[in-house]
Amino acid sequence: MTDKNNLALDYSSKWLEIIKNNEDPSTNQADWMIKESVNNFKNHFNAWWLDYRKSVTLADYCWLIPGECVAVEWKWNWAIFQDILWREYIDWLGWYWMMSHGWSNPDVVAAVQAQLLHTPMPSQELIDPLRWVLARIIADITPGDLKYSFFAWSWTEANEWAIKLAKMYTKKNWFIVAVKWFHWKTMGALSLIWKKDYREPVWQLYWGPVFHVPFGDAEAVEKQLEICDTVWIWIAAVMMEPVQWEAGAIVPPDDFWPRIRAATKKHWVLLIADEVQTWLWRTGKLWWVDHWNVVPDIMTMAKALWWWVMPISAFVSTEEIWQSMMSPNPFIHTTTTWWWALACSAAIAAINVALRDDYAWMAEAKWKYLMNRLIPLVKKYPEIYKNISWKGLLIWQHFQSADIWYRVTSELFKNWLLIAWTLNSSITSRIEPPIVITYEQLDKWIQILEKVLEKVSRDIKNI
Repeated sequence: MTDKNNLALDYSSKWLEIIKNNEDPSTNQADWMIKESVNNFKNHFNAWWLDYRKSVTLADYCWLIPGECVAVEWKWNWAIFQDILWREYIDWLGWYWMMSHGWSNPDVVAAVQAQLLHTPMPSQELIDPLRWVLARIIADITPGDLKYSFFAWSWTEANEWAIKLAKMYTKKNWFIVAVKWFHWKTMGALSLIWKKDYREPVWQLYWGPVFHVPFGDAEAVEKQLEICDTVWIWIAAVMMEPVQWEAGAIVPPDDFWPRIRAATKKHWVLLIADEVQTWLWRTGKLWWVDHWNVVPDIMTMAKALWWWVMPISAFVSTEEIWQSMMSPNPFIHTTTTWWWALACSAAIAAINVALRDDYAWMAEAKWKYLMNRLIPLVKKYPEIYKNISWKGLLIWQHFQSADIWYRVTSELFKNWLLIAWTLNSSITSRIEPPIVITYEQLDKWIQILEKVLEKVSRDIKNI
């Protein structure tokens, strides 16, 4: 064995001992783990990324090991997580809308543990049941005649494959999407997004023109479809998010989705809804498009489908459109891991618990409770807030400037509350707590926010 292999063996053995140990690490061990985590991140992943993490940039704020207390996560439970120095945080980020069920939901974890004793992966030769059970359940809960599903690892894969399906079915190449649109960063999805910071360094992207229109402007979509028809440019699909969450929470007018649905039908163009982040009752409806009784031709989902136990995403469509996936070549779209039984068991359990525990009612009750406390604070501090927007338990705080945003979010972090920005708006922070968060935790968060806003307001006035 080479010296490098020996190093890898010794290092992996040390971490396996840590992983298998049910007790919390000692202070000395925690110190070593923090330093190792930062060094490994810096030297083997992305050094510059560390400059953007509050868990690193606020490391001097520490009562235990001054200057060495980078927040390294260790344990999670419902809406609370604990770092390696035993500090507890309230989770108001919900890990970017994934944590509807909360962290380490025992029902989901139990299903995965039980499945692990059967088989974690199918053989691919025998007919394994869970993929098709999950596909049947998704057909039961999706709107209209959406019926067939395919599973993947990640959100971006689901959108990639929705693009592929639209092209195969329509035999067309071109798409209409929204300005400030964000569907992640693999090549197909990257080709359709708006921000040049992600597109330009890659150079040549997806083959086929992409037209960008203002989000929420149904007339712009209608006009672009008319123009393309007139000049014989054949559009495969219009692809939209129900709300532009990364652009700073742009919620469209109520007529937007019904109008673009009517326009796409008129021009024989598919409509793809990216419901990756917005589904599962967070807004009071199972799917965001349910607010407008719109049935898309293709829909993508992820995030809340697996609740941070086992990653899984999906795209779903109608029987007619799915024929292009089945005939004449039924193997035109496959992967080695499509989809492993552990992830399917997590998704089946997650949907079951959400239906059983009535997440629609739970989300509505909690967002109303929260907004009754939050709106008065927004009005009280106009020097801090521009406004606040929300749809159910998806809430966005819009601040007067990026500096004020940073002041508020960093002070919240110092008070053991996790919150984050949106990727394309430096003045907006998201509130996306687990739906299972308790009212006591909601009250505690408001108390922390009140204290932080009072401090930030005082600091601003003293500048």
